[in-house]
Amino acid sequence: MIRYRNPQLDDPIILQLIESQLVPLSHLNPKELDLIRKEIPTRLRRGVTFVATKNREEKASAFVHFMLHGELLYIDMLAVAPSAQRKRLGISLMEQAENFALSRGCKRAKVMVDVGNDKGLSFYQKLGYKIIRMITTSHCYEMEKIW
Repeated sequence: MIRYRNPQLDDPIILQLIESQLVPLSHLNPKELDLIRKEIPTRLRRGVTFVATKNREEKASAFVHFMLHGELLYIDMLAVAPSAQRKRLGISLMEQAENFALSRGCKRAKVMVDVGNDKGLSFYQKLGYKIIRMITTSHCYEMEKIW
């Protein structure tokens, strides 16, 4: 099931998923990563986070965090635990985020994918996202989907 994030239940798992699934793909130096780690609680409070679980009380095995900026859906983070990969949880979370955004008038979506994250790049391309540019300073592809 997909549900809204429960900070007390889900944040420890979300932080663990960030460390295990997203940080290893980053090209940021340790100092920059430490700054981002400190910002994560604030980021989670600012946007919307959906988690994938077996039931309402179960710990999350995947999450998507996103923000809406006018007509733009910005996918901030998406991570799936290795044991839950290849079970369509990432697709379900993205569909939920995109439907949420569409219902609020968004017309396009963006996501940044680290260079070298070939699985992530392929995942978003299958969902209809296209690379619009490479941001060399952060070693990321900016991807966009227009509805």
